[in-house]
Amino acid sequence: MRSSGGHEIVIPFGEVEKIWRNPESAAIPACPSEEEGKMILITGASGTVGRTVLVEVARGGEKHRAMYRSKQEAAKAPAGTEAVIADFSDKASLRPALRGVESVYLVCSPIPELVQLEGNAVEACEEAGVRRIVLNSALGAGDYGKSFPSWHRKVEDKLKAAKIAHCILRPNSFLQNVLTYYAPSIRSQGAFYGAMGNARISYLDVRDIAAVAAEALRSSEHDGKTYELNGPEALTCAEVAERISRHAGIRAQYVDIPAEAQRKAMMDQGMPEWQVTALLELQAYYTGGRGGTLDGVLQGLLGRPPITMDRFLEEFAGEFRRQSASA
Repeated sequence: MRSSGGHEIVIPFGEVEKIWRNPESAAIPACPSEEEGKMILITGASGTVGRTVLVEVARGGEKHRAMYRSKQEAAKAPAGTEAVIADFSDKASLRPALRGVESVYLVCSPIPELVQLEGNAVEACEEAGVRRIVLNSALGAGDYGKSFPSWHRKVEDKLKAAKIAHCILRPNSFLQNVLTYYAPSIRSQGAFYGAMGNARISYLDVRDIAAVAAEALRSSEHDGKTYELNGPEALTCAEVAERISRHAGIRAQYVDIPAEAQRKAMMDQGMPEWQVTALLELQAYYTGGRGGTLDGVLQGLLGRPPITMDRFLEEFAGEFRRQSASA
């Protein structure tokens, strides 16, 4: 799949996907690292990006540890992975998780407490003598003072002030979000809804983000760098619907609705007001024309073409089709 650090690793794309979708079934051998003393900690190891970073690091053969918040989550750690239970809100629990760790992949769910929680992690890393943090931030953290990007910027600033080498990743919207947010209503109604108009998004795959993160964790080459990660093409929601239709062999359409109607729909679903506001503010970032950048940075970091929307939809075409009553 890629050349990774000093390790030439060839991974069938489908094998990585199998592990991404079902990590507990993965048998990842605990290969010895070239430098036995170096330990990598992956936080958020049960999350969308965190578990994929875990796969990448494990495949590279580095000593690694995965951080989970509960015994139930830790029980799903892939074979060969050292699991530890800790919580950003409990700094004492972070001490054993960070023992002997050189590099940390830091990621947190987009919740209002993100700044405090990740700030705790940065402080704990300083106290533990961690050398490097790779921070999963968000597109817009450099220039957008609202919503999730503004929260991430506060963490970025704290990290830059710390005496720790760091690499900051600011990814655009995930291809996987198409499955999470569009597929359910496409299966039930043949459509997905939003207030995006003709705004373009440069979607990228979490597996490509993970490949970049894993390399930054392994090497000092990316220390001090901030990378805005955009996908290989910028698409409107209507164009995404057309491609879903083509790959899944169905009729899928995008229905544009007023932002206030979208707000009401989310509130009616029981979504907390802070989340509704944050999502609409983030949407405004994209409708303002700031999410469709094409710059080649991701391809340069990967050393290969990034995963495209077409490739992704071909792989997951079945997720958009209605399931039979007997299924």
